[in-house]
Amino acid sequence: MIKLYIQKFGEYEFNDGITIKDILNRLKEDGKKVKNIIGGVLNGKVIDIHTPIKENGELKLITKKDKESLELLRHSLAHIMAQALKELYGDKNVHLGIGPTTENGFYYDVEVEGKRISEEDLPVIEEKMKEIINRNCEIVREELPREEAIKFFEDKKEIYKVDIIKHQIPEGEPISIYKQCDFVDLCRGPHIPSTGEAGAFKLVSLAGAYWRGKEGNPMLQRIYGVAFWTEKELKKYLHMLEEAKKRDHRKIGKELELFIIDEDVGAGLVLWLPKGAIIRNEIENEWKKEHIKRGYQLVYTPHVGRENLWKTSGHLDFYRENMFPEMQIEEDGYFVKPMNCPFHVQIYKSKQRSYKELPIRLAELGTVYRYERSGVLHGLMRVRGFTQDDAHIICTEEQVENEIKGVLNLVLDTLKSYGFNEFQIFLSTRPEKSVGDDRMWEVATNSLKKAIEDVGLDYDIDEGGGAFYGPKIDVKIKDAIGRMWQCSTIQFDFNLPERFDMYYIGEDNKKHRPYMIHRAIFGSIERFIGVLLEHYAGLLPLWLAPIQARVIPISDAHLPYAREVKKKLSEAGLRVDVDERNERMNKKIRDAELQKIPYMLVVGDKEWQTGTVSVRTKKKGNIGVYTIDEFINKTRKLIEEKSTEL
Repeated sequence: MIKLYIQKFGEYEFNDGITIKDILNRLKEDGKKVKNIIGGVLNGKVIDIHTPIKENGELKLITKKDKESLELLRHSLAHIMAQALKELYGDKNVHLGIGPTTENGFYYDVEVEGKRISEEDLPVIEEKMKEIINRNCEIVREELPREEAIKFFEDKKEIYKVDIIKHQIPEGEPISIYKQCDFVDLCRGPHIPSTGEAGAFKLVSLAGAYWRGKEGNPMLQRIYGVAFWTEKELKKYLHMLEEAKKRDHRKIGKELELFIIDEDVGAGLVLWLPKGAIIRNEIENEWKKEHIKRGYQLVYTPHVGRENLWKTSGHLDFYRENMFPEMQIEEDGYFVKPMNCPFHVQIYKSKQRSYKELPIRLAELGTVYRYERSGVLHGLMRVRGFTQDDAHIICTEEQVENEIKGVLNLVLDTLKSYGFNEFQIFLSTRPEKSVGDDRMWEVATNSLKKAIEDVGLDYDIDEGGGAFYGPKIDVKIKDAIGRMWQCSTIQFDFNLPERFDMYYIGEDNKKHRPYMIHRAIFGSIERFIGVLLEHYAGLLPLWLAPIQARVIPISDAHLPYAREVKKKLSEAGLRVDVDERNERMNKKIRDAELQKIPYMLVVGDKEWQTGTVSVRTKKKGNIGVYTIDEFINKTRKLIEEKSTEL
């Protein structure tokens, strides 16, 4: 027997293996009102009405109004798409890989014999999917013995399903299939009760994907879709996708001459052009200033380290596939660094430490290098060489709570200063396999939880989602078009202090193991600048803009005054240029707007005679006439305040 606490209904006792479908019948027999239930959340995991329940815990029954229900919808649409492909191109010609959900939809990796799916095929597949939805096929779950499941999928020529059963499902684990109409798929679930329950969807793109992510395996086609319960939600999301295309940081970076990625230099390696370097320099200078103010000590470490360092840290055992190949120098092996952590540990260990020195906060804008497959590289967002705004805090148990609170406040203050004010916070707790003693996990987890609660923000708990070496907080930021971006991480590490035998001398004159906290605010400078460019659609806040103002003379006769204005503004610390081209004034204004320059200063006879400038912005147009000193005072104030408004 199992005991379940069912939200809104209380505690019940059931036979092992009961399903939500059975539970609903029991609740109805008890006179309870249960309507429109399509699944549930058992101990934090989404399940469908057919999933056997074999453990005690808490069950939340869900309808389409619950956010968890989207997993049921999107997983089922992956199956509906797979069924559509088989009906269109032949059951034995279509070989299915995997079809999971994504943040806003689903995908399926497929191989179609004699056919390469193209963008033109997507509307045809969509129509077939709608036809299957209209059939309202019941979706049912069955379990098969291992050998029977293998034979079943071998007979259907589903070679990838057979591979999953043989190599990814452990012996003794149940093997489940889901059926809808004549379609059958290997799947753990969860799914909606019938195809007719499916909501609004659209197939949006295609990509290549190696089977099981290994380059030696066959290349399958990945078909992506997005899905929501209503057409209104779908249209809103598709509009956001269109807006995202306009804001693509790769397009903006090229148009504004901020950065390039050159094939001769190497994929995923960024070359910062002068204008892009200004943005990066402003961010890095502000970062350093703020960290020094909050008690961090800046350090610099090499780009390479000896093999032995990476053995001690464990990277060669657990992370080698993400590292660049070894270099041999004077019979020693060296690796370019994938992380800064071991170097900071060695700085800490460079002398014996006393409890009186703690906390020690070491910070570095450290460039690291990681091997990413060429297929996943994406502008500044996914690269092979990037700069982490890294810091490591080494402290005593008594200092942990204040340090975490200080880090979280620094994270939020920094992100707000760039115009991000909406956050999602996730607390990831201890997984089944972990290092570190119970007390350290308890102290660390409670300090993270308390810090979030003290700043008054809501958060989600990812039970068991922490790294094996410590719990963590992840902070996501919402951009101007509603997308969430993973940004900051605050991560405890119980592993490296043990591996490197870190200690401090306590008040009792004995050695003690310190607590170690990794943290990054931006994650990487490259990615954060990519997010900024898309958030602001290239029109960055004044303090970050590579060119803050452009002086536009009405005619060549006004060039001397335009140059005089530029000189005065430059001496006041502003980044200014003059458009000296022999073009019409309106074209010069339009070009300055396309270059996302915050201010355009138009000067002619009247401005020259009065020592003024006529000021324009892209958003507001003409905002009036200012003396040069008035304009300097206005812009200095905006820059000092790090204002996101002009």
